[in-house]
Amino acid sequence: MATAAAKRYARAVFDLAQAEGHVEEWARRVARVRELFADPAVAAVLSNPTIATDQREALVAGTPHVLDEEGTNLARLLIESGRIAEALDIDEEFQRLADVAAGRVRATVTTAIELEEQDRDRVARELSRRLDKEVRLSLDVDPRILGGMKLQYGDRVVDASVATRLEQLRRRLAAS
Repeated sequence: MATAAAKRYARAVFDLAQAEGHVEEWARRVARVRELFADPAVAAVLSNPTIATDQREALVAGTPHVLDEEGTNLARLLIESGRIAEALDIDEEFQRLADVAAGRVRATVTTAIELEEQDRDRVARELSRRLDKEVRLSLDVDPRILGGMKLQYGDRVVDASVATRLEQLRRRLAAS
């Protein structure tokens, strides 16, 4: 769950991106900043208070092949405010805001084995049809569900896993 500060930063960047009409470009920038700050060695240096802030910002500014000017400015802002560790939350919140604005839904499908491409496409297509929205599907593999699948989108969970059905059967038998 994103912190209040991460939500504020994401909202500010999203509002700027929307005003400019460059939401997808900014989504890539925010993701690049997150990727840069996710490297433990980079994060250790950039969050080290014994290194002057301007020196840490200069390190980021010296990576034009990674970040463009706007991305560098965002990275500098996060360094200056001590928010490097929140880059992941800022990125996730930005993506959520972009999805809401575009009328997209993010869904997660959990299966016991990796789904084949045609099965993934079929699940995404069917969910998109039922919700009447574009669906961005992410996949998880969890062998503990044994078979079937779990589907989560928004605050809804559809659990059609074999493990859950076996547990329900066990409870009914125990209650009898």
